[in-house]
Amino acid sequence: MVHKTNDSGLQDYLKNQPKIVIKFYANWCGVCRLFASKFNKVSNKSSYEDLLFLEINAEENPWARSFVSISNLPFLATVSNGQLIETSSTSKVEYLENMIERLKNK
Repeated sequence: MVHKTNDSGLQDYLKNQPKIVIKFYANWCGVCRLFASKFNKVSNKSSYEDLLFLEINAEENPWARSFVSISNLPFLATVSNGQLIETSSTSKVEYLENMIERLKNK
């Protein structure tokens, strides 16, 4: 399940959640809209139930955008114990799942 959040919500999650997968998007981004259903589908896999999946509007949340140094949209990031692990400006499910597997092995 994907949770929408903002700057302050992300700061709270970083303190309290051990493993986080984040998707950044913008309302005007067509690729972001197309990727949203794929991201949601991945988040519902039972093998990923120990991870927190977040969705953040990059344009409305400057602190979060700065935390991961967004270069393009959609943008993915993984975080372990409050530390940024990996980022990518991709909309490929295969790459997302590889990022998740690397996060799980941290």
